[in-house]
Amino acid sequence: MGRSQINIDECRKILTRYWGFTSFRPLQEEIILSIAEGKDTLGLMPTGGGKSVTFQVPAIVSEGTCLVITPLIALMKEQVDRLNNMEIKSMAIHSAMSREEIDIALDNCIYGDYKFLYISPERISTQIFQGRVGRINLSLVAVDEAHCISQWGYDFRPSYLKIASLRNIISREIPFLALTATATPLVINDIMEKLEFREKNVLRTSFARKNISFVVRHAEEKGTYLVSTLKKVGGSGIVYVRSRKKSKEIATQLVENGIDADYYHAGLPDNVRDRKQASWSTGETRVIVATNAFGMGIDKPDVRFVIHWDIPDSIENYYQESGRAGRDNKQSWAVLLYSPSDRNRLKDSLRQKFPPVEKIKDVYEALCNYLQIPLGAGKDNVYDFNMADFVSKFRLPVIETFNSLGFLQREGYVEFTEEINNPSRVHFVVGRDDLYKFQVANESFDGFIKLLLRSYSGMFTDFVAINEESLAKKAAITREVVYQYLVKLSSMNIIRYIPGKKTALVIFTEERLERKSLLISPDNYLNVREKYIVRLDRMIDYAESNNRCRSVILLDYFGEESDRCGICDVCRERNELDLSKYEFDLILEEIKGVLSEKQPDAQELVKLSSYSEEKVIKVIRWLLDHNKIVQDNDHRLSWKS
Repeated sequence: MGRSQINIDECRKILTRYWGFTSFRPLQEEIILSIAEGKDTLGLMPTGGGKSVTFQVPAIVSEGTCLVITPLIALMKEQVDRLNNMEIKSMAIHSAMSREEIDIALDNCIYGDYKFLYISPERISTQIFQGRVGRINLSLVAVDEAHCISQWGYDFRPSYLKIASLRNIISREIPFLALTATATPLVINDIMEKLEFREKNVLRTSFARKNISFVVRHAEEKGTYLVSTLKKVGGSGIVYVRSRKKSKEIATQLVENGIDADYYHAGLPDNVRDRKQASWSTGETRVIVATNAFGMGIDKPDVRFVIHWDIPDSIENYYQESGRAGRDNKQSWAVLLYSPSDRNRLKDSLRQKFPPVEKIKDVYEALCNYLQIPLGAGKDNVYDFNMADFVSKFRLPVIETFNSLGFLQREGYVEFTEEINNPSRVHFVVGRDDLYKFQVANESFDGFIKLLLRSYSGMFTDFVAINEESLAKKAAITREVVYQYLVKLSSMNIIRYIPGKKTALVIFTEERLERKSLLISPDNYLNVREKYIVRLDRMIDYAESNNRCRSVILLDYFGEESDRCGICDVCRERNELDLSKYEFDLILEEIKGVLSEKQPDAQELVKLSSYSEEKVIKVIRWLLDHNKIVQDNDHRLSWKS
């Protein structure tokens, strides 16, 4: 992708034509210009910052196909549908597709003029993809959720490590664009190294959200606090909880107290989830109480508050979820409800999060038996997976089993996906002439074939999603009759029909091994545990800190220096001292300097100061209240290190 191919004025026209914006958001234009120069680029943009625009716009104005790698199949399908609705030809390849579908999709990208090919990372190392990707005229490789490539990150996926192998197959001139919303300095360097960047190149916006007031409320009675707060404040918002059961309980409690609320979690049927999200997005529902399944694709700008009922297990997760507030840049609140029991619960969760190695091996063997995979078989195979049925049949604890699967994924033995709702698909395997002959010879199928062709286009070149209910309604017949027509035409080799299903998937990235050959590296296990504890401790420190600006804590975690925000709960309390930030900081630094050399009492400290007695006393009192300085039995003060 060279500069000659991309004209920034042309990009702006595309932005206006398809997205309705007349100018790019901060950083979008810089990223586009960087990849226009053929540079490998890492873009760090906050949640809701418009990451997809940075590769979609330049790809549209360039020749060739943009390869987009993302682990979120639902998001992949959503973006592909949106692009196709904009009449920008796009394709997706993921684990829920049959080999035949993947075969046709790759051929269409090689011989057709497709602008985007979305692919899930575990498909990259498959023989069929590696053998064909070199024949696709690629303009750019975009890697979304790039933090997944780093073992230092909070969501490591071994399949991401295969992405760099593309450099040996495709032209070395094709730039890589890596995108993520949250990454520490360590993860940033790891991303560039693992993707084999030709030179380091990071473009980032500040992580600061100047319009969000970060607040921690220490509340034992969280329900009472939540109800009273929501009655006092206006606007729309999200309450995040950790369990599906709790989402319903809290929503019910809010409704009983006259607050318009609903609940949302991954266990609800798709149509119910879509309805609930749409109702909240349009303002019909004011408050949505949800698990972290609620988040993907949210672009509601006027979210006034995000409240966390339960403390997340990492600052990355907290920052990403709280960042859904205030995308219209108006004053908003991110509130964490915290009690001492939360700390104990987080610490207790370590046991479930890190099952003993032998338990992980038990889960692996049970999984292989459940899926009926013989020793030495299963590599690159995809299996439907019902977690509830699995744990029930083998009498396994749910959370421990889920986390064991996570370790098996980290070690590169399996991959598993979120539950996918895959619609039914149809592809005509005969040409138009042969189909016409078939219709003439088989009059009983003629009407149904015409119905299919009238209802959907593109079925001769690709598998096309269909809806049996819709076809039945159009033809005034039952869904069962439609199904029988499709099955019969498929058995006669006129069409390929893949019935729809909703399921999670397990992909075996290695063949089934004997238990003794299954290596869960003790060093790796302890390393992962150690990193998790560090992230946990940083999150607890954030919740329990009462003397340091919340924004400063968050930005420091992501390697960014900043002044205090002035609007978080800690800053507001300091503001009540009736001192400017400048005055407060000057007095604080002076006190710190004095206490580094001697241990005076408060009276002496005031006399040693060059500022007014009233102001110095206010700062000393604040520092004592917030445990920044301590007093011994003789009332002498010292700085608490």
